[in-house]
Amino acid sequence: MNSPTVLFTPAMRRRLPSVGRVLAWTALAAMLLVTLLPLWMVVKTALMPNAVLFDQSANLLPVEPTLANFKRVLGLLSKDESLALGGSGADINFGRALGNSLLFTGIVVVLQIASSSMAAYAFARLRFPGRGTLFALFIGSMMVPGVVTFIPNFVLMKELGLLNTMTGMVAPFCLMQGFSMFFLRQFFLSIPRDLEEAALLDGASHLYVFFRIVLPLSITPIATIAMLTGINMWNEFFWPYLVARDEALQVLPVALQTFKSQTPQGQPDWTGLMAAASIAVLPTILLLVGFGKRVVESVQFSGGK
Repeated sequence: MNSPTVLFTPAMRRRLPSVGRVLAWTALAAMLLVTLLPLWMVVKTALMPNAVLFDQSANLLPVEPTLANFKRVLGLLSKDESLALGGSGADINFGRALGNSLLFTGIVVVLQIASSSMAAYAFARLRFPGRGTLFALFIGSMMVPGVVTFIPNFVLMKELGLLNTMTGMVAPFCLMQGFSMFFLRQFFLSIPRDLEEAALLDGASHLYVFFRIVLPLSITPIATIAMLTGINMWNEFFWPYLVARDEALQVLPVALQTFKSQTPQGQPDWTGLMAAASIAVLPTILLLVGFGKRVVESVQFSGGK
């Protein structure tokens, strides 16, 4: 008997993925693998004892997994216990560095959001001489590499006597940044003017309109900017490293560098360093997982305006 011939209906053809779609998903999976593999290697190293780290470094899965490295970093084990587990004897005050990072990030986020939102509202709604030129200068500042301003800012902080202070650490970041101001301005332009004009006709000031009408309607973009700024400040290394050399003011990235450079036993404590790095990167991952979609939507919305 002849085998029945299978005919592909139009509906079945539509369900079959095209070659282009398959190639696109393959490329996306490859990029995702390249992105996540280094992060997994950090976690894998943090879960391995020092004794088997170099012998089993080629394995993709942790050998003899343990949480002792995280306990060492968090100060839950004594120095003798850390040395017995294969630690190098290096020490890191993780709690203090974590507190400094939280304080540094929080101050910058609050001050930058406050100044950027007010500047964005002024450029979106107010009319004053030189508004276009000033706005162009702000946009132009986005094209200036940050490394160009390091030396002038450092000299300024030194002349003001703000080295080794939290004020000196947050000063270059606390005022409005070009991207934050531009992002919020684009959203403010989309708010109907009728709401503001009605309040102004009733005798409200621009300051009242800004705080009582505009800000409550702008929670999503402000939260987006706060998250993006917070992630950048949480990972900031170079400026806190230059300004705050005192160990009492070290933020997490600087403390990790100091921990790596301490080699009492002749080599860095790689397992402890990776354990500390895993904990340090956890807040960023949680923010991106929880609010990443909202950030993308907010950026697309403001960019389309």
